[in-house]
Amino acid sequence: MRFSYAEPMIDPTFYAPLATEAEKAGYDSMVVPDSVMYPAESDSTYPYTDDGNREFLEGKPFIEPFTLIPYLAAVTEKLRFTTFVVKLPIRNPVIVAKQVTSLGVITGDRFGFGVGTSPWPEDYTATDSPWKRRGARMNEMIEIINGFASGEYFEYHGEFYDLDAMKMCPVPEQRVPILIGGHSDMALTRAARLGDGWMHAGGDAEDLARMMAVINERRVEHGRADDPFEVHAISLDAYSPEGLEKLEAAGVTDVIVGFRDAYQPGADAQTLDEKLTMMHWYADEIIATYRG
Repeated sequence: MRFSYAEPMIDPTFYAPLATEAEKAGYDSMVVPDSVMYPAESDSTYPYTDDGNREFLEGKPFIEPFTLIPYLAAVTEKLRFTTFVVKLPIRNPVIVAKQVTSLGVITGDRFGFGVGTSPWPEDYTATDSPWKRRGARMNEMIEIINGFASGEYFEYHGEFYDLDAMKMCPVPEQRVPILIGGHSDMALTRAARLGDGWMHAGGDAEDLARMMAVINERRVEHGRADDPFEVHAISLDAYSPEGLEKLEAAGVTDVIVGFRDAYQPGADAQTLDEKLTMMHWYADEIIATYRG
């Protein structure tokens, strides 16, 4: 089992000290969120809160992940960074492929590319991206990003993208794993068919087990049952050694842990020292006990 530290929407000056301390404390990775903008008016709902309310995002700071991760990688040596998750269909796949391969190189293979579709039409309008068939476009984008990761000449002729042969240099020694986020049936199928892993966004244990079962069934259907596959999960079971054993037995490879409710409206009131105290508590009491 690997341990990912989550501390989204915080004072940007906290990121570097938190990353360096997470590495020292024994965490394996740190997740980095993505949000482009917050519209003044919207009737959209958020799929991961009970009431669909998205007002908690008002005034919350987000540093663009392809900017933040190199900064954090420069002050760490072993810590991995995983986007949780980049809104892929509102971006250009060739530019993203260059960003992903560059990050893989500059971090020394310490980057996991978590991707998803934005649930909000406003993101698509603001970036002049089509809302309709966003999932199908995302599928092609994943194939394009993986194609450029070879470092060889690559061409692509799909329904949405048509690329003549070209290549990118440099590319990382290990292809950056693409981890698919989302709880819909389409997202689970995409993870099984195209992903190197799946990123779970929270919920009760029964839903987690059900979604993992769906992914495993689809992986068999697509002939990928024996391929390496990461499962990143948010679960209350991650806060006890016994719960961790249960998650590992179920097939979870990475747990994502945090120590505050980021969905609360208003500014984050925790100090840096308070965050470090909770980070070290978990490392000392849970990670150390689990690893023996």
